[in-house]
Amino acid sequence: MTENAPSPDQKLALVTGASRGLGAALAEALGARGWHVIAVARTAGGLEELDDRIRAAGGSATLAPLDVTDPGAMTHLGRSLRERWGGLDLWAHTAIHAAALTPAGHVDQKDWTRSLATNVTAVAQLIAVVEPLLRARRGTALFPDDPRGGQPFFGTYGASKAAQIALVRSWQAEGAKLGPRVAIETPPAMPTALRARFFPGEDRMALIHPREVARGMLAAVLGG
Repeated sequence: MTENAPSPDQKLALVTGASRGLGAALAEALGARGWHVIAVARTAGGLEELDDRIRAAGGSATLAPLDVTDPGAMTHLGRSLRERWGGLDLWAHTAIHAAALTPAGHVDQKDWTRSLATNVTAVAQLIAVVEPLLRARRGTALFPDDPRGGQPFFGTYGASKAAQIALVRSWQAEGAKLGPRVAIETPPAMPTALRARFFPGEDRMALIHPREVARGMLAAVLGG
């Protein structure tokens, strides 16, 4: 990890899938709130650009160029976070694999396998890693929903995202009394690279920028 150490009284947020889109916007918004952001993504270049923006706004971040589908890397990340800082105040998970749209009868098996690995299996593994960190600080987990299940040609993406949210809802119910708190928010349409794969011809100017969406989501979940 490339570390910029937080101050002792700073709140800590882990953002997985932080290099672009909503994840990057959430990381920037948290930095602007004075939080220290641990930013995780596969692309080091995207994380470095994010770090520049967070610092330019007066915030601080620790960069972790890791793949969320690597169980060993995620276990090591969790151990490092516990040893360095003891816990987390927020985990925002936006890492996603957006499989190409295709009829259900023509699903690409490599895309199917990667979608399940990224959108479902990695989340199950991360919950096990992050849950004790959130409980240590009475923290919150935040997941964006994108309900596409049952829509034509969205079989792979819709099924894997629906499975992810079903798992998260179970975790949410299990932690109702003892924590951690789990929030699920459905953001409006944004001009992200993910959406461009699904709707390449739409008017992106009519969509809501991820920065605005991120601020609204954090206000709803964290207040302020």
